Amino acid sequence: MSHPFDALTPDLVLDAVESLGYLSDARILALNSYENRVYQVGIEDQAPLIAKFYRPQRWSDAAIREEHGFSFELAECEVPVVAPLMRDGETLFEHAGFRFALFPRRGGRAPEPGNLDQLYRLGQLLGRLHAVGSTRPFSHREHLGVDNYGHASLATLLDGGFIPRSLLPAYESVARDLLKRLDGLFANTPVQAVRLHGDCHPGNLLCRDETFHMVDLDDCRMGPAVQDLWMMLAGPRHERLGQLSELMDGYQEFHDFDPRELPLIEGLRALRLMHYSAWLARRWDDPAFPHSFPWFGTERYWGEQVLMLREQLAALDEEPLRLF
Repeated sequence: MSHPFDALTPDLVLDAVESLGYLSDARILALNSYENRVYQVGIEDQAPLIAKFYRPQRWSDAAIREEHGFSFELAECEVPVVAPLMRDGETLFEHAGFRFALFPRRGGRAPEPGNLDQLYRLGQLLGRLHAVGSTRPFSHREHLGVDNYGHASLATLLDGGFIPRSLLPAYESVARDLLKRLDGLFANTPVQAVRLHGDCHPGNLLCRDETFHMVDLDDCRMGPAVQDLWMMLAGPRHERLGQLSELMDGYQEFHDFDPRELPLIEGLRALRLMHYSAWLARRWDDPAFPHSFPWFGTERYWGEQVLMLREQLAALDEEPLRLF
């Protein structure tokens, strides 16, 4: 069986980069990426470049260009983001059947969990992101919703045979109960969808020279602003309330936040859990996935998933976080 990246050899990566006029020094380092393939490529007499090869059949060319265009909009507004390099007015290139883009290398460290000073600055960054993201919608990228992140994820998992038979009834039961609650929650919550980062976990927000910048807009899409905020919060409720206050103090300097979105947090957390499991299932024919996620399909993993979804169902009955 052939796999999407079988033909993507180191020589092909170097050839692709050199096809754009760069002279590599033949040093290549594979970086931690599963959805796409990302490499640091050494360039003669210059800083190394990052070459990102897009997974075939995932996004259309128009959707990828929309991601790149969003990056440039942000950069033009001085929002610190790693935008792709442009050659002859183009940012998306093709070589030997693979679509790819080049980026400057940017290092940094992830935020420290619970650091209130950093949360204030992260709030400012995300407020600036959404101020730009709210000016117009995406045309070629999907919305984040219960249908695609929840119902479609459950269908993938039930059809794929990944859940052990001993845990299948328990998982399906809690997932269906949860999705019923989420359908009602999202239907009754007013949301003004904006262009989002979409996968705004701390690893995609890096600090260098006391400035945070965003990386990896590959999952950008339309959705509620709170999707880019809730993953900044951690710990027990009283700590998350303090963190949310700092985050919002920074955020609302640049963009208004509708507090009616706060009850979505636990629902979005539940959708992320289901979507992650479905993502692993959909990518299982890529040999990188069984190698890197050997625990997927084990009773322990699915037992933990059942417990976490039950916890999310209970969390939906608790009072949502609120702004004071």
